[in-house]
Amino acid sequence: MNTIPQVSFDNTAIAFASKSDAELYETYLLFKSMNSNAFVKIGGGLLNAAINLHLPIKFIIKPTIFKHFCGGENLQEAERTIEELSQFGIGTVLDYSVEGEENEASFDKTRDEIIKTVEKARDNNKYIPFTVFKITGLIAPTLLEKVQAREELTTDERGAFERGRERVDAICKQCHKADVSVFVDAEESWIQETIDNISYEMMERYNKEKAIVYNTYQMYRHDRLDAIKRDYKNALDGGYVLGLKPVRGAYMEKERKRAQAQGYISPINSTKEASDKMYNDALRFCTAHIDHVAFCAGTHNEASCYLLMDLMRENNIAPSDKRVYFSQLYGMSDNLSYNLAKAGYNVAKYVPYGPVEAVMPYLLRRANENTAIAGQTSRELTLIHNEMKRRKEAKK
Repeated sequence: MNTIPQVSFDNTAIAFASKSDAELYETYLLFKSMNSNAFVKIGGGLLNAAINLHLPIKFIIKPTIFKHFCGGENLQEAERTIEELSQFGIGTVLDYSVEGEENEASFDKTRDEIIKTVEKARDNNKYIPFTVFKITGLIAPTLLEKVQAREELTTDERGAFERGRERVDAICKQCHKADVSVFVDAEESWIQETIDNISYEMMERYNKEKAIVYNTYQMYRHDRLDAIKRDYKNALDGGYVLGLKPVRGAYMEKERKRAQAQGYISPINSTKEASDKMYNDALRFCTAHIDHVAFCAGTHNEASCYLLMDLMRENNIAPSDKRVYFSQLYGMSDNLSYNLAKAGYNVAKYVPYGPVEAVMPYLLRRANENTAIAGQTSRELTLIHNEMKRRKEAKK
């Protein structure tokens, strides 16, 4: 049996080892602000209005919320973040987070930028184990929805859909050539089946020797564990490795509202406890079938991280086994990322980058999610406060 290192997510000395006293205090002030629902709501509205009016607010955003949650405005600026994380044994998932316009030129530009992230990862594979993309950055969401609804496409739509698939293939082909793994992000349920099918096609093409393409499963959907089991069997039958990234999910309110408005059963689990159980059951399935699976556990949930460590021990999976990764968002849950990496586990932070104005939708979602997730911001604040107190006492 492997000896699994002891890990405590309360160890703030490790969690914040990368931050100076001044940086730690800045982080405290940021999360303190985000702990106020009213502040986030009003502030977000004002920021959106300022951006729409083209007011010069970049000088306010970039050194504050942008600096905390993003790696930079371009790949060159992201170098600093990649290097900083690598010093603590943490990898980077390069995430081009610009939400572009829905036209062919924008889709081509996104494809080209993602291929640049692949080339960047190829040249620095030790510290950039993954890149990531959303298929809606390459194919219009309305077209994905129409394909999933089995609606007949016009000649122009068929051409547009095929060009979109070719963009996806170009990225995955480059990943295979560069030996860089790539996550295909999950999106809304009414386009997810189309995204899944494209992902499976790429896996069958490029995952013959190892997992290059990873599909993402939102475990707050009540059908996703069955989907993982089905996809595992299909991968076995197809002779390729199933790459997957289980997450809890990001579209819960939107999903429930649409289901109610259109009169169909919501795809979302009825309780948080059901989602937690399904997520953890996915971890159990993946570790039990590790010979034909590679996965990255995208989670900010401490209990799930502890569980995965236990499952790795029970299934004789070494902490350094590259078939298993933990992942958190840059700027969040450093107590998980840094403590896991310190103990020798594979960890990669999602590091978004892009021009400040273009990344604002992402940043506002981060702020809203932190206030919406019960206890998330309070937990961050408590840990930061504990570390500030520990440092103060250590200087006496």
